Amino acid sequence: MSASTPASPLLSAREKIGYGIGDTASNFVFHTVNVFLFYYYTVTIGLNVAAVGTLFLVARLFDTVTDPLMGSIADRTKSRWGKYRPYLFALAIPFGVMGFALFAVPEGDPATQLKYAYVTYILMMLVYTAINIPYSALLGVITPNSSERTSVSSYRFICAFGAQLLIGAAARPLVRYFGEGDEAVGFKFTMGIFAVIATVLFFLTFAMTRERVEPPKGQESDLGKELLLLIRNRPWVIMFIAGIFTLTNVAVRGAVTLHYFKFYAGDDGSPWIGIFDMSSVFLTTGTVALMLGIACTTWFSKFGQKRQLMIWLSAINAIIMALYFFIPADAIGLMFIMNFLGAFVAGPTIPLVWSMFADVADYGQWKFGHRSTALVFSGIQFAQKLGLAIGGAMAGWMLAGFGFENTEVQSDQSLFGIRLMFTLVPAAFAVGSVVAIWFYPLSDADVKQMEQDLAAAAK
Repeated sequence: MSASTPASPLLSAREKIGYGIGDTASNFVFHTVNVFLFYYYTVTIGLNVAAVGTLFLVARLFDTVTDPLMGSIADRTKSRWGKYRPYLFALAIPFGVMGFALFAVPEGDPATQLKYAYVTYILMMLVYTAINIPYSALLGVITPNSSERTSVSSYRFICAFGAQLLIGAAARPLVRYFGEGDEAVGFKFTMGIFAVIATVLFFLTFAMTRERVEPPKGQESDLGKELLLLIRNRPWVIMFIAGIFTLTNVAVRGAVTLHYFKFYAGDDGSPWIGIFDMSSVFLTTGTVALMLGIACTTWFSKFGQKRQLMIWLSAINAIIMALYFFIPADAIGLMFIMNFLGAFVAGPTIPLVWSMFADVADYGQWKFGHRSTALVFSGIQFAQKLGLAIGGAMAGWMLAGFGFENTEVQSDQSLFGIRLMFTLVPAAFAVGSVVAIWFYPLSDADVKQMEQDLAAAAK
């Protein structure tokens, strides 16, 4: 591992891309899980929706222990490759294997299939935690420069949403092609391809990146002390709360996206534009809008500080999601336009918020003289996973409460529930995130001062 403060904190485009494709790797599993796994379990396999909701919650409860534990382990790792990069190399193959296993539920009775789902989902989340927390923490040590971190975050999420673009466009056609009428077989082969790609990309991220920021000299490891300092880190607490709201919003909406188009908008899975069905086109155009928004992050940054931009852009996105509730089933064009606008304004919030997470790690060192980068990121990621767990559980329980049945035609009550979960419910959680970020205390000037103070202390 190189010196704590490099001669030049500016990174090459090659290294930024190298870091970014790590999130491409993550999303070939993570995004596929968020968008397709709930549908796969409840429609393709036919598991009970309430049972799947409980599964999503229980599996994520393990993260209450594994996330901070993995953060602490990564912070204590010492190797010639650094603290965090070794995990990308060691866990790339297990990550791909478990991603494939999720979508390989064997034939059998529903009770056996549900047990298989529990085992593979929990194991997948353990592997995801073990590789993704070090990957995320790498952002905090790849450069000490806050502006460069925002730039790296932009690369990261362009790469991440590049994966989402490919997944949204290709997953359903691939499932149709490989399955030849059997969705279960189609999902298995499709996920096999995605898993191989994810594995190779994590190896490339390991090879193309370096770690440059080290903890203060003489820092002693004490998990109890580090957890206490984390709780005293007010910016971290606020980002923790905001993360729960944001990912609950994402999880609820993502879980029922395919249900919304299949049962409300009339998408029967047949080609709609070329080889793509309606939901694939919807997911693809939304991801394009997100990527355009991410690419415009620097331009948006001219109009306000990180906190201000997060508040305004998130609020606009919440309003658009709420208005979606009033779109009739046959107004497909309006659905696409509104989705494009909402995704575009949400795009810049993604690199901004991850740059803020790195600033929070700096704040902990600046305020308390102790740096625990991976623990900071593991706590934030636990908040996000908790949000995904809450959202996934809500999706299953609410669908069951509204009388959802795995049939081609849904009751009016079931359709109302699907619409509610695709629009007003995620909008409400987005508003919760806005309220939390309103109390975020660090200005851009504060971040710059911390950067200068920490650089001076490292000399």
